[in-house]
Amino acid sequence: MRDFSWKYFTMTGDVESYLLYKEIDHQSKVEPEEEEDIIPDDLELLS
Repeated sequence: MRDFSWKYFTMTGDVESYLLYKEIDHQSKVEPEEEEDIIPDDLELLS
């Protein structure tokens, strides 16, 4: 989806597709950090 929104933006200049691209890019950088925090808590529950 990220690549599609960038390609669409470069072809059309649509600002909303650029904003979508930036939001997806930001989420992809934020989510891995959050997942690392969640995984150790889940492992503690299994022991």
